[in-house]
Amino acid sequence: MKKYYEILEVNPKASIEIIEKAYKVLARKYHPDLYEGEKKIYAEKKMRDINEAYKILSDDFLREQYDSEIKKENEFENIYDNTSFRYKNTRNKNTKQIKDREEIGNEKKIRRNDIGTYRGLFDVTKEIFKNRPKISIKGFKREDYIAIGLTAIIMITLGIILWFIPATNGFIRDMLPFLN
Repeated sequence: MKKYYEILEVNPKASIEIIEKAYKVLARKYHPDLYEGEKKIYAEKKMRDINEAYKILSDDFLREQYDSEIKKENEFENIYDNTSFRYKNTRNKNTKQIKDREEIGNEKKIRRNDIGTYRGLFDVTKEIFKNRPKISIKGFKREDYIAIGLTAIIMITLGIILWFIPATNGFIRDMLPFLN
């Protein structure tokens, strides 16, 4: 996600007047007609970014949406960092330093443009459950069997409910050809 406040060189709490003033100053500074050659190409790119940032930050509705996306992104990064921190603190102390050095190079970072997509959700889930201890069937407790049973009952009930909704009935019939 582009950092519009940094592009316009303003504080995120800046008023509309300050944003407009910063836009005008930067537009004069990076206007493509003032440059030639490679600098003109850079100025054109910079002006596109400045115009885009001004368009988003000068509109109240778009600015609120952008601020909420930034807030969600920061919360997501904090959750991801806290999960990594908890995982690192629960490891065996004898191998802690060696594994830390290995993980710094091998750890897959979640790309910022995947936040809020199915791909991003998949990556986060994969990272969280990647280092989970393996449980054998012998290790199941009574509560685990109850949870599995309840999950099966809920899934069957949900399937029956969806069967009686006309829009999903056709979809289910297409997915399960033996029902036709």
